[in-house]
Amino acid sequence: MNRKGFTLIELLIVVVIIGILAAIAIPKFANTKEKAYIASMKSDLRNMVTAEEAYFADSVKYSTNVQCANPAAAGTVSWCATTGNTLQANPTVGTGTQAGWTVAIKNLNTSKSCAIYVGAVTPVTPAATTDPEGAPVCR
Repeated sequence: MNRKGFTLIELLIVVVIIGILAAIAIPKFANTKEKAYIASMKSDLRNMVTAEEAYFADSVKYSTNVQCANPAAAGTVSWCATTGNTLQANPTVGTGTQAGWTVAIKNLNTSKSCAIYVGAVTPVTPAATTDPEGAPVCR
């Protein structure tokens, strides 16, 4: 009698090996997606620095108003967020002797948020005065 094929034990071993590999790969994939969302928020914050500094170069002051229009209305910074990212509030600008601004951003797909500050202003959470100025901070 000539029997060809796999035994039940051999098939079960293959299924167990595939299950172990999937258990290792799925968390790595989820972590990669979160890193992409964080990179998107950091990129948007760097673009915000460019937009605010361009506004400052024209007006010799920072603006608390952000608008996603080209051209932006007078007194507003022209800046658009990436899909899924939203500002937690408009930029906060320092007053009196404080010259600078700060802003935070959030993505719908992660629990982390990012913030940035420039100049002598109290940074919004998650940034802190111990963080480097002009660099996005995510926590």
